[in-house]
Amino acid sequence: MMAKFTYNKLLVEQIVYETADARTYKLRTIDEDPLSWLPGQFLTLVFLKWGKEERRSYSISSTPALQEPLSITVKRVPNGEYSRRIIETLQEGDELITTGVAGFFTLPPQLERFQEFVFICAGSGITPVLPIIKTLLHLHPGIRILLIYSNRSMDETLFYHQIMQLQTAHPKTFRVEMLFSTSAELANARLSNYWLETLLRRHHVSNNLATLFYMCGPFDYMLMVNITLLAYGVPASNIRKEHFSTFKAPAREEPPDREPHTVKLIQGDKVHILQTQYPVSILQKALKSGLELPFSCEAGRCGTCVAKCIEGTVWMSNNEVLLDEEIRKGMILTCTGYPVQGNVVIEI
Repeated sequence: MMAKFTYNKLLVEQIVYETADARTYKLRTIDEDPLSWLPGQFLTLVFLKWGKEERRSYSISSTPALQEPLSITVKRVPNGEYSRRIIETLQEGDELITTGVAGFFTLPPQLERFQEFVFICAGSGITPVLPIIKTLLHLHPGIRILLIYSNRSMDETLFYHQIMQLQTAHPKTFRVEMLFSTSAELANARLSNYWLETLLRRHHVSNNLATLFYMCGPFDYMLMVNITLLAYGVPASNIRKEHFSTFKAPAREEPPDREPHTVKLIQGDKVHILQTQYPVSILQKALKSGLELPFSCEAGRCGTCVAKCIEGTVWMSNNEVLLDEEIRKGMILTCTGYPVQGNVVIEI
């Protein structure tokens, strides 16, 4: 889903204390139509720092199918400037600025193809996952769901009681495995390759195309989970990932060419002509030229900057969002995209 780029003001209507370091902020648009979103998507907020615009994305923790208000859940991150600012200073009645909703960590359009969903997450990685689970339980109660959720302790577990209530209400289809790193049972306290495979076999999880896997958590955690799932026989196309890390991803390989090429950007009824070449991405060139385009992570991880290449070839140095099928349809990421082998036409 391509993000609709516009600035909106949001009012903080209510703050819910989830844990000592996490809050849920219930929001409402001001003087605009309500924002629409899919379970698993995120909201990009705009902050000003020394007169310069900074953007941070936060997962939406509410479920549209249940008519829940737009909400984000924020956990204080060590050395996280904006998560600390939100937790420590944001109050009910304050206003926020957003560029809108985006993200590909959502339910598949052809849901009938799948019989089972497995969610593997750690810490605040539950935030985009829970709305997806609640949507499945509400709209598709016959689908089997397994949640494997890692935390330090029960007290630090986001939405612990809500998850337990859902399991009690759906005992036949919703299974939960909670792992606490402070547990006395050290062998089972942390998720490892061996323990993840053990849990999958214990719950008779299939590795065929009818099972879809979602993961969200720290980088090393997700790397381990991904390797384990592939070794378990899960097709890579059946693994969905949501990254929270903000560090820039290095180019994985050299582009097919480093020559300058023309980029024709079609943005609604406006057309912009740019010229760029590696290592300046399409997004970087557009921003330097004064254009306003949707973006957030600038590393090929979130999907906010997704666009469609309708002519020519765009090479991406990093892509952790788009599936092969979406790339075949022309979808590209402008933040890691470079025109190669000629000029390109891109629709924003």
